Amino acid sequence: MTHLVSFAKEVDEDKVTPGVLGFIVFAAMALAVWALMKSMSRHMNKVDFTQAPDPEAEQTEPAEPETADTETSGQSKQKQG
Repeated sequence: MTHLVSFAKEVDEDKVTPGVLGFIVFAAMALAVWALMKSMSRHMNKVDFTQAPDPEAEQTEPAEPETADTETSGQSKQKQG
Protein backbone atom coordinates (compact mmCIF):
# COMPACT_ATOMS: atom_id res chain seq x y z
CA MET A 1 0.00 0.00 0.00
CA THR A 2 2.83 2.38 0.74
CA HIS A 3 4.23 1.78 -2.76
CA LEU A 4 1.11 3.25 -4.37
CA VAL A 5 1.25 6.34 -2.19
CA SER A 6 4.86 7.01 -3.13
CA PHE A 7 3.99 6.55 -6.82
CA ALA A 8 1.12 9.02 -6.53
CA LYS A 9 3.48 11.68 -5.22
CA GLU A 10 5.73 11.25 -8.26
CA VAL A 11 2.92 11.79 -10.78
CA ASP A 12 2.74 15.31 -12.16
CA GLU A 13 -0.70 16.71 -11.24
CA ASP A 14 -0.74 19.06 -14.24
CA LYS A 15 -0.31 16.25 -16.74
CA VAL A 16 -3.12 13.74 -17.09
CA THR A 17 -2.99 11.00 -19.76
CA PRO A 18 -5.26 8.04 -20.40
CA GLY A 19 -2.34 5.63 -20.21
CA VAL A 20 -2.18 2.04 -21.34
CA LEU A 21 -5.62 1.15 -20.01
CA GLY A 22 -7.21 3.95 -22.02
CA PHE A 23 -5.44 2.78 -25.17
CA ILE A 24 -6.56 -0.82 -24.64
CA VAL A 25 -10.18 0.25 -24.13
CA PHE A 26 -10.08 2.47 -27.23
CA ALA A 27 -8.48 -0.28 -29.31
CA ALA A 28 -11.09 -2.82 -28.16
CA MET A 29 -13.91 -0.43 -29.06
CA ALA A 30 -12.35 0.23 -32.47
CA LEU A 31 -12.10 -3.51 -33.17
CA ALA A 32 -15.71 -4.02 -32.07
CA VAL A 33 -16.94 -1.27 -34.41
CA TRP A 34 -14.89 -2.71 -37.28
CA ALA A 35 -16.34 -6.21 -36.67
CA LEU A 36 -19.90 -4.83 -36.52
CA MET A 37 -19.44 -2.89 -39.76
CA LYS A 38 -18.04 -5.97 -41.51
CA SER A 39 -20.97 -8.07 -40.26
CA MET A 40 -23.47 -5.41 -41.37
CA SER A 41 -21.88 -5.31 -44.80
CA ARG A 42 -22.23 -9.08 -45.17
CA HIS A 43 -25.89 -8.97 -44.12
CA MET A 44 -26.66 -6.05 -46.45
CA ASN A 45 -25.11 -7.93 -49.38
CA LYS A 46 -27.51 -10.83 -48.73
CA VAL A 47 -30.60 -8.59 -48.96
CA ASP A 48 -32.54 -8.69 -52.22
CA PHE A 49 -33.82 -5.20 -52.91
CA THR A 50 -36.15 -6.13 -55.78
CA GLN A 51 -39.75 -6.13 -54.65
CA ALA A 52 -42.02 -8.93 -55.82
CA PRO A 53 -45.42 -7.78 -57.11
CA ASP A 54 -48.30 -8.29 -54.72
CA PRO A 55 -50.66 -10.92 -56.19
CA GLU A 56 -53.64 -9.55 -54.22
CA ALA A 57 -53.13 -6.06 -55.64
CA GLU A 58 -53.14 -7.41 -59.21
CA GLN A 59 -56.44 -9.23 -58.69
CA THR A 60 -58.26 -6.23 -57.20
CA GLU A 61 -57.23 -3.71 -59.88
CA PRO A 62 -59.48 -3.73 -62.94
CA ALA A 63 -57.76 -3.63 -66.31
CA GLU A 64 -60.38 -1.37 -67.97
CA PRO A 65 -59.36 2.04 -66.51
CA GLU A 66 -55.78 1.53 -67.66
CA THR A 67 -56.82 0.97 -71.26
CA ALA A 68 -59.37 3.80 -71.07
CA ASP A 69 -56.65 6.19 -69.86
CA THR A 70 -54.34 5.25 -72.69
CA GLU A 71 -57.11 5.67 -75.28
CA THR A 72 -58.18 9.07 -74.00
CA SER A 73 -54.64 10.29 -73.76
CA GLY A 74 -54.03 9.12 -77.31
CA GLN A 75 -57.12 10.95 -78.56
CA SER A 76 -56.17 14.15 -76.77
CA LYS A 77 -52.75 14.06 -78.38
CA GLN A 78 -54.33 13.74 -81.79
CA LYS A 79 -56.64 16.69 -81.14
CA GLN A 80 -53.78 18.87 -80.00
CA GLY A 81 -51.56 18.14 -82.97
